[in-house]
Amino acid sequence: MNRGSIAAIAGRRLWVPHLSSRAWTVWRRDFDVFRRLFWVNFAVPMLEPILYLLALGFGLGLFVKEIHGVSYSRFIAPGLVSGAIMYGAFFECSYASFVRMYYQKTFDAIIATPVNLEEVVAGEILWGATRSAINATVVFFVVSVFGLTSPFFLLGILPLAFLGGLLFASFGMISTSLVPAIEHFNYPFFLFITPMLLLSGIFFPIEILPRALQSASFTLFPLAHLVKIARALMLSRLGLGLLWNLLWMAGVALIAFPLALYLMQRRLIK
Repeated sequence: MNRGSIAAIAGRRLWVPHLSSRAWTVWRRDFDVFRRLFWVNFAVPMLEPILYLLALGFGLGLFVKEIHGVSYSRFIAPGLVSGAIMYGAFFECSYASFVRMYYQKTFDAIIATPVNLEEVVAGEILWGATRSAINATVVFFVVSVFGLTSPFFLLGILPLAFLGGLLFASFGMISTSLVPAIEHFNYPFFLFITPMLLLSGIFFPIEILPRALQSASFTLFPLAHLVKIARALMLSRLGLGLLWNLLWMAGVALIAFPLALYLMQRRLIK
């Protein structure tokens, strides 16, 4: 076998995404749609944390006086911000992306332009990360109005929200690449998102769980790392130990992002 044949076989086996700044045009398209429906998109992220704070922070908080030296409402506030990051990105790149891909045929229309498929998917993921940052800002504003954190910590929450959003948007796009129909999104939400919401330290410290569940939370659930960093930031308890949580999130995002591009290309290009 000559050198050219070997190179050709290697080229077929080695997949490399072809990305350019055109991915941001896809991001801009999604942003323009969001801007036209701003008040509809703004109301839910604003009202949801208020309901959680009233029902849990100030309701259940009457019976749970303190956790780790802070009131229960202050304890769950960073978790509410983290949950908004997760849901904003995952929903945007699962249900919403599937609708744009399958029902609205938006992907087909964009690919008819110079934008390629990988750039479409990358733009969708970037928009999912941006949507996370927007949702996190709204929820952070709510909890700061209630006096549960300092407004100045938003400067640290925004880059954290974008990183977490990039991670969960990639997971959402991986789900989109795998589900045969929109109804099947019930599986990743039930098997992945809901357990992660309940067992990642939002509503109670992970330390009270059995040791096996503690290890499983930090091994399988990205939200556990996100909650830990957000809580340390919003309660002014930063330490070098959080660097591991940050590196874990960044490392998984670096794997999930190209995997999402590859799986979506495999699904859409027959």
